[in-house]
Amino acid sequence: MNKEKRQRIFARLRDANPSPTTELLYDTPFELLIAVILSAQATDKSVNKATASLFPLARTPAEILALGEEGLKSHIRTIGLFNSKARNILKTCAILIAEHGGAVPRERKALEALPGVGRKTANVILNTAFGEPTIAVDTHIFRVANRTRLAEGKTPLAVEQQLLRHVPKPFQKDAHHWLILHGRYVCVARTPRCPHCGIADLCEFPDKTLD
Repeated sequence: MNKEKRQRIFARLRDANPSPTTELLYDTPFELLIAVILSAQATDKSVNKATASLFPLARTPAEILALGEEGLKSHIRTIGLFNSKARNILKTCAILIAEHGGAVPRERKALEALPGVGRKTANVILNTAFGEPTIAVDTHIFRVANRTRLAEGKTPLAVEQQLLRHVPKPFQKDAHHWLILHGRYVCVARTPRCPHCGIADLCEFPDKTLD
């Protein structure tokens, strides 16, 4: 995979979807933070269903704290690991109030200090809420990057570092969303939909499907 191919791949992804964004529903950086914490090992659809009842009642750290643990759980119990997620969210809300004036910090170190927030979640917040050119490597991006040979690596961090190194700068801000959506709907895990792929002729995956 060379520089020219990468340029052409991302140009096509951009042309097909000029303004990509997350499929999580949110209005503020705080709502996005809560949604991303909830999305660990859960689908965006299930998270959106839960937050549809949660956010109208609690849109700020103080309002979520006011719900209490059982009150919060009543809205998110359909999501996997909801017990630990509820505890982490409440701890995070308390820290946001005590240390950040109730706002979501824009610094990676401060984000990763929040319970339930790791590097991937921090990258999502920095990219989607604040427009930073970060790439959160989830299972979809890890698969697409390795399969296409856009960026090969044995760990999510290795793939992230390779992507940050090789994705052309004009595409870095939106690369995260393009690759996730491509992995979710086209370059799927079991049987990639190669005949329906807009970058199939540029992809270096040797075992392309025929139908």
